[in-house]
Amino acid sequence: MEFIIVIAIIIGIIVLCSIKQINEYERGILFVFGKFKKILNPGWTIVLPIIQSYQKVDIRTKAVDVPEQEAITKDNVSIRINAVIYYKIFDAGKAICEVENFYYAVGQLAQTTMRNIVGSVTLDELLTEREKISSEICKVIDKATDPWGIKVENVELKDVALPMEMKRVIAKVAEAEREKEAVITKSRGEVEAAENLKQAAALMSSAPGALHLRTLSTLNDISSDQSNTIIFAVPIEVLNAIEGLGKKGK
Repeated sequence: MEFIIVIAIIIGIIVLCSIKQINEYERGILFVFGKFKKILNPGWTIVLPIIQSYQKVDIRTKAVDVPEQEAITKDNVSIRINAVIYYKIFDAGKAICEVENFYYAVGQLAQTTMRNIVGSVTLDELLTEREKISSEICKVIDKATDPWGIKVENVELKDVALPMEMKRVIAKVAEAEREKEAVITKSRGEVEAAENLKQAAALMSSAPGALHLRTLSTLNDISSDQSNTIIFAVPIEVLNAIEGLGKKGK
């Protein structure tokens, strides 16, 4: 009787130890005599000791920080760049059986792919078309990780570090562009001002006395400030008319 109780206790302990829990965000990989048997879904399951073994895999989206890498662009500019990659496992069996350590493998693949893609574009393209380059890196990594049961969801370039000399060159280029825009804007203003003066001159010449009225109006505006010294340019025609009246008086 005591022997039966001991056996029952041992069996009970073995059964309790065989019960495994798999959470909702996990999948289990069951091996029987070392061979892949099936994928275990969330919940409780029994894994017999010695005969069976299992391994849990987290299938949630993972964010992996790709360390800063030194790369040379297509136009031979040395830069340092880092990124973050988002991926998740869609086939837990392949992730365990096809690659030794998928965490390490994805990180190394992301580093090499990022350097290769950056080396195929110029610095201007890298700075202005980040989304396009990130999408290209994502496509290459996703294609390479498909046999591992991994889906790459997104790749984001975090930072592009330029050498100090290149920063100074870019600053000079930006300053030259601003100066060019300033000159263009000023010249456009001069053209518009000339057109307006041309229209005003044509309008005043068509109306007798308009120029004199404009002159008197300007003098009235200036005379409000007593500190101003007014230099009035008299048209030569007026001087000739006054001289003619003086000669007639004699």
